[in-house]
Amino acid sequence: MRLNVGVDVRRDRASSAFSAAKAARARLAAAIQGAGISVNDMRTENLTLGAEYKDGPQVVGYRAAQGVEVILRDMSKADAVIDAVAAVGDEVQINGISFEVSKAEALLARARAAAYRDALSKARQLAALAGRHVGRVVKIDEQSDSTPRFSLAGADAAFVSPGQSSISVIVNVVYELI
Repeated sequence: MRLNVGVDVRRDRASSAFSAAKAARARLAAAIQGAGISVNDMRTENLTLGAEYKDGPQVVGYRAAQGVEVILRDMSKADAVIDAVAAVGDEVQINGISFEVSKAEALLARARAAAYRDALSKARQLAALAGRHVGRVVKIDEQSDSTPRFSLAGADAAFVSPGQSSISVIVNVVYELI
């Protein structure tokens, strides 16, 4: 799971806003690490510092913000990490989550192998029905959708649940009939 969080602070002076954002970001990082996430699984997504205006050119304050992407490799920690982030303070923001399948290439390779075995089995059955045998492979065509599809099936009582996902491959194989 990728969790996008951050801090957003407003102060009268730019230096004060930036210092406050740095301090809030440090508390955020400590809370995330305290929930069991490695510093290597956190990265800065954005950093902003700018003036805020009211009615034209009048500066009324300064805003500093920093976004952080957190990678959760263990979904059992998701609720604890989100709770820890929310407890950091009023400056914190939770900007969204996304899910992805770890080791998707290995799963895609397994799906491809299963699809090929299925194509060969069906070809042998059809050839036998025609009184023939499967010969050499003439052509192989693959249609894959390696974008995981998530559903809420299997969702549990956790606040954040990735549900289930699937990766599919369609293999079309043309065999010579002998």
